[in-house]
Amino acid sequence: MAIVEVVPGVCKFNARIVSVADELFNVTLEITSDCAHIRQIAERLTQVSALEELGSAITDTATYRIAASCRTHAACPVPAAILKAIEVAAGMALPADVHISICRD
Repeated sequence: MAIVEVVPGVCKFNARIVSVADELFNVTLEITSDCAHIRQIAERLTQVSALEELGSAITDTATYRIAASCRTHAACPVPAAILKAIEVAAGMALPADVHISICRD
């Protein structure tokens, strides 16, 4: 199991992704957020094959195709976090925090 908490920035629509993989690398996802777009993703993206999802080009993943069809903001970090949750749940990566620091000159 992997649990990913996302604090996306100025929108303040935090998200939580809980992912659980079975022995065939099928991953069940439970995604929660106050963001309407992320809730739409959560309704449609409930299970994926980690092997297919992580073996695809980014634009061919179910995660990004569904995010695009739900009109998720292009810079939203939640779709990337979903893929990280899938990767860790399936044992294809070690759990490690990801950080993006933003400042204006």
